[in-house]
Amino acid sequence: MAAIATARKFRLHNALEGLVLTATLQSFPTFALAAFLLKLCGDHDLSGDPGVAIFVAIASFTHALLAVTLGPSFPTLFKTVYEPKFFEAHLSLSEKITAWRTQPVASLQLVTIVLLLSVMAVVAASVG
Repeated sequence: MAAIATARKFRLHNALEGLVLTATLQSFPTFALAAFLLKLCGDHDLSGDPGVAIFVAIASFTHALLAVTLGPSFPTLFKTVYEPKFFEAHLSLSEKITAWRTQPVASLQLVTIVLLLSVMAVVAASVG
């Protein structure tokens, strides 16, 4: 009986790890980038509003939850958002991140995000 409880706890822990990694590494940059683009486009409603951070956090979590729920069922639709390596139980947290980061698609996503954020930082600094 204790072994079953431990297995369930481990499965839940692994699922939560995968959800948090999906939200943090794949969903959060997308919504943070969208909020930053709105700010750069001159949307003055975003200035100093803590609701933006709350929106980005909730949208990232919801997006990750949908990807994790529907990703295994529809892998072709969610191939850029759902990462099966985040849910491999035998990997530690750092091993999951390393396995994801070393894939060519993930590297391309990370480089794209870094370049977009760099360009927007230069634009924000030059605009004012």
